[in-house]
Amino acid sequence: MDQNKKEVRRKLAKVSIWGTTYIHPRNPYIVALWSVTFPGYGHLLLHKYIRGFALIIWEVFINQKSQLNLSMVYSFMGEIDLAKDVLNVNYVYMYIPVYLFAIWDSYRTTVELNNIYLLAEKNKPPIEALIVKPFEINYVDKRDPIIAIFWSLSIPGMGQLYLHQIFSAIFVLVTTVLFIGFSHVIAAIHYLLLGNIHESTNILDKQWFFYLPSLYFYNIYETYQNTVENNKLFAAEQKMFLKNNYQTTHLKFKSNRVK
Repeated sequence: MDQNKKEVRRKLAKVSIWGTTYIHPRNPYIVALWSVTFPGYGHLLLHKYIRGFALIIWEVFINQKSQLNLSMVYSFMGEIDLAKDVLNVNYVYMYIPVYLFAIWDSYRTTVELNNIYLLAEKNKPPIEALIVKPFEINYVDKRDPIIAIFWSLSIPGMGQLYLHQIFSAIFVLVTTVLFIGFSHVIAAIHYLLLGNIHESTNILDKQWFFYLPSLYFYNIYETYQNTVENNKLFAAEQKMFLKNNYQTTHLKFKSNRVK
């Protein structure tokens, strides 16, 4: 039976109109560290979008209710009394267990997916190279990591669109608009460029602004990593296609060892 037609127990990739989801080896410590910066980011790196989006929404909701970011700002400024006053302790204690769960679960899932990759990779499962639907087309091809970084630097979500990660891009663009809109960061930069530092400081909402650095740098890292792994997937699909269709089973390469 043709290797591309037979059923496989474990697949390495799935191409759909919403994007390309794939399993590849990852460092569990790096994934866990992204969960430390923002619960849910580690899961998004693993392409576990539903769990990642749920954790991100939970983080924003509880953080807003507890005013944790604002309390951190005052503590950095040495205003300990103000930090205590703005902090809603009731919601902070709800925040801690979910925060720890996100770190632990992203580490655990990474280890398990690495093991699944090792098992699946031995069977050489087929990779779908192209999918055509009435409203969208997606395909596996080679893309430039530098271009992905460039578009992610412009605004979070553009790098995902470049990689055809539609579902992730929509979510990131919506959260970016919310964070920028409620933080008034663009207006703050505008007044700062005009030299009106007092107005720039007053208009900036520090509670919402603290979400932006982690969002910004995470998207740069994610798009770069996904572009690199997407290119590896493209190379693997090409190799598999050429081997299955053009290489004979009797082909042998002579040894080039120097005697």
